Amino acid sequence: MKSGDSLYVWQSPTWPQWRYNASALMPVLAQAHQALGQLHGRMRDQGVGSQAHAMLEALTEDVLKTSEIEGEHLNPDTVRSSIATRLGVDIGALAPADRHVDGVVEMILDATRSYHTPLTAQRLTAWHTELFPTEQSTLTTIRVGAWRDDSEGPMQVVSGPVYRQRVHYEAPSADRLPVEIANFLLWFETDQELDPLIKAGLAHLWFVTIHPFDDGNGRIARAIGDLALARADQSTQRFYSLSAQIQKERKDYYALLEKTQKGNLEATEWLNWFLACLLRALQEADHVLSNVLFKANFWRRWAGTPLNTRQSKVINRLLDGFEGQLNNKKWAALGKCSSDTALRDINDLIALGILRRTEQGGRSTNYALAI
Repeated sequence: MKSGDSLYVWQSPTWPQWRYNASALMPVLAQAHQALGQLHGRMRDQGVGSQAHAMLEALTEDVLKTSEIEGEHLNPDTVRSSIATRLGVDIGALAPADRHVDGVVEMILDATRSYHTPLTAQRLTAWHTELFPTEQSTLTTIRVGAWRDDSEGPMQVVSGPVYRQRVHYEAPSADRLPVEIANFLLWFETDQELDPLIKAGLAHLWFVTIHPFDDGNGRIARAIGDLALARADQSTQRFYSLSAQIQKERKDYYALLEKTQKGNLEATEWLNWFLACLLRALQEADHVLSNVLFKANFWRRWAGTPLNTRQSKVINRLLDGFEGQLNNKKWAALGKCSSDTALRDINDLIALGILRRTEQGGRSTNYALAI
């Protein structure tokens, strides 16, 4: 490190006074606010049931993708079941519970549904405890519900093999954490003049820069961002997933974090990307919600028609975007039944007008929804 030059932003004498060009952010900020308003306006016109199912889809994506960003893949059925139980949404048969999945779900729901509750050190450590119920991070035992102590050296973000690791970032030392967290929380709870969308982006950046835990910092930073966005919405309902969009753009996400954390507290480029990513998440949510509402309208139309569990399950798979062609063999596999039973299920639905045969015939007969 050169004399008088800061390697990381927290080493700057002006830390943590982030700087950004408000005028440069105005175009994308205005677009994001408009898209947010349009999304909530559209959902206000929907029934409670449609809103609940839209929330279920958005929150399921959020929980899955915030973990996937860190290279952890959760079971989608378990995540969906955990969220459905907490939202009171009936999705039929539930997947077995998983303590780790339930912990991630609890954190995300607490951030979005209890946005009025102040963010405190106790709340952050409670989230960390929920993320790691077994005190294990992959195969490593970590300090859970407590700040890191750097007993094994400074907290570093690294990549590559052990013999040739690249250090992307080094966090402030553990002895600084009580003051760093106190400053962050004071700003988060008292600065009411900052645009809430910009505040969400800065909060995410600031927290992950402090990096106060042994593991889980990225997921908690995104939950803090979600909390700030819920305050921007002034709503406990969430119909989009920023984490899902970040996961799609994770290469840029990590590159910009590293660049900004090695900079001079200039956060304009990071905030511009964050707001643009949020805008893309809102635009993507519009497409997802169209499918959710289509599915809700479909079931509303056939609400009085008695269907067995297998038929309902396979129809839902079709409505969710079944890949490939549906035939008798695939129906039997999905419904966990014999080919004869599958054929009876299919013929019943054809007679009702719910399914139709596609143009292919004979042994390769396929079926699709008659909509």
